[in-house]
Amino acid sequence: MGSQPTLSKPRGGLIEDQPRGEGAGPAFAASAPTAKRLSSLDALESEAIHIIREVVAEFERPALLFSGGKDSVVMLHLATKAFWPGKVPFPVLHVDTGHNFPEVIEFRDRTVERLGVRLVVGSVQEYIDRGELQDRADGTRNPLQTVPLLDTINANKFDAVFGGGRRDEDKARAKERILSLRDEFGQWDPRNQRPELWNLYNGRHTVGQHVRAFPISNWTELDVWRYIERENIELPGLYYAHEREVFRRDGMWRAIGDVSLPTEKETVETRTVRYRTVGDMSCTGAVESDAADVAAVVREVALSTLTERGATRADDRISEAAMEDRKKDGYF
Repeated sequence: MGSQPTLSKPRGGLIEDQPRGEGAGPAFAASAPTAKRLSSLDALESEAIHIIREVVAEFERPALLFSGGKDSVVMLHLATKAFWPGKVPFPVLHVDTGHNFPEVIEFRDRTVERLGVRLVVGSVQEYIDRGELQDRADGTRNPLQTVPLLDTINANKFDAVFGGGRRDEDKARAKERILSLRDEFGQWDPRNQRPELWNLYNGRHTVGQHVRAFPISNWTELDVWRYIERENIELPGLYYAHEREVFRRDGMWRAIGDVSLPTEKETVETRTVRYRTVGDMSCTGAVESDAADVAAVVREVALSTLTERGATRADDRISEAAMEDRKKDGYF
């Protein structure tokens, strides 16, 4: 993330036009305010901050999912602005699969230290070491995150968990509400969605249940990048074009690493690539790109016809309903 936001006059909603009758004189005309509409980014930011504040006011123990990826970085930036000049009043939670990009873990730790935010980590590797989970044959650990996530939520008694999910990412996320109830087992029922008319959010839940909150649900990938550009938000360098040793698999460029190795039939090449999403090395592909700064990424995303998950995440290709199946079980 970039520098701390400066304290400034809050940007409110629309300034309504005052009615002007036929007899309105010059004095009235001079004093009547002109209509000032929020830009699309201002409106999205205002909505997100409103949701974050509502959740903090309504719930006792919220937390924010923070992986160091762009959406969670934007979420933490919004939370920082929501409570500035005070500190973010809740911890951040990361389910570490052990297959994360080292650059992202370094960025995660540096960011929470700079902001003075408490970091809670759930470790997939610890569950594997204890024999409670087993590695998959395809090497992908993202589907293994559900149990450590739910256990960490229960252990810390979190009753609301902020996530950076957006409706443009996947069909399952498109049908989910901004406040999404999870039952006593952490499961999501897509048939039991609460209405959210007039931006009224129902956070009612019983003991053992919790709510997932998605303040940037209405944002698109392009909105996120335009906001990163406007707010000068720092991101891990993986998001920008750089030379990297990669190999081709399933139509994607995979990085070379301890948990991502080519077979004898797969050729290692040096390509100029960047990442649209930074999940596990074992399932996340890069895209060829020369977008080396945020302005270039904004232009590139504006021209893209594929979502970042559909283009670069192998774990979302397991089945047609891969994301929905995992969300029903308690995934993000």
